[in-house]
Amino acid sequence: MPLNEAVGAFLEEMAAQGVKPIHESTPEEVRGLTAGLSELYGTGPDMARVEDTTIPVVGGSIAARILVPTVAPRGVFIYFHGGGWVIGGNIDEFDTLGRKLAAGTGCAVVLVDYRLAPEHRYPVAVDDSYAALEWTSAHVADIAGSEVPVIVGGDSAGGNLAAVVAQRARDRGGPPVAFQALIYPVTDADLDNGSYTADENQLMLSRDSMVWFWDHYLPDAERRSEPDASPLRAGDFAGLPPAIVLTAEYDVLRDEGEAYADRLQEAGVPVERYRVPGQMHGFFTLLMVPGHEDAIERIATSLDKELTP
Repeated sequence: MPLNEAVGAFLEEMAAQGVKPIHESTPEEVRGLTAGLSELYGTGPDMARVEDTTIPVVGGSIAARILVPTVAPRGVFIYFHGGGWVIGGNIDEFDTLGRKLAAGTGCAVVLVDYRLAPEHRYPVAVDDSYAALEWTSAHVADIAGSEVPVIVGGDSAGGNLAAVVAQRARDRGGPPVAFQALIYPVTDADLDNGSYTADENQLMLSRDSMVWFWDHYLPDAERRSEPDASPLRAGDFAGLPPAIVLTAEYDVLRDEGEAYADRLQEAGVPVERYRVPGQMHGFFTLLMVPGHEDAIERIATSLDKELTP
């Protein structure tokens, strides 16, 4: 179907304001743009508790925010934000989304402020994210009031980190992960597949901008095939947590997200998948345009099936 009308209007407004393409910008310029957009998102639902904390990681600590909904949490949802591992380094930018996730899923949400490239290149974001899983799993009762399942999820680069964390937890005998929610995730460093090269997908996120993100995050192209960078390259998908994989019709990342769902299904992992028609990459976090509400509802419904005894 055609690109969503509201999304098209948003892109036209960005062009009218002279916003440069990501790949023609510096990390600081793009970070300023996303910070400005977050001011349009509103405040989100009220929470029973909001707590800022820190998580110890190799070389220091990272910030995290705990959002506890007004209902008794049925799980703790660790959320890794998107931004190509380069942008999004302000936890306030994801506060409204986190509140909507908490209210919509009935889970406490932990927003993780992992360290960003190019200041901190691969595998720092992966290591920080896995440390967040370990820390959260050790504090579930403190966060939720009881021992409840742990969920990992994220959008784009955050979906990449969630998928990698789930694989690491399985392979290392780490904390159990009950479910993974992958929203248009980066799963492979193949920049020449069908959705990458389609002209209609060169929108806010384009092939050129993904080249830019990968060059900042992992300049050594030979290492991009490592499963911690490209989780689609993992040799074994058996035993991974049940998942929902959401992709967008107009997205360079569409094919690799759907390929990841294929691999999970082939390994016998329960997967729900949905390609959102008429939407582009970013619909989940651009809260001023439609799309995220339906996605949160789909995640909540999938959680119902996996978390209900």
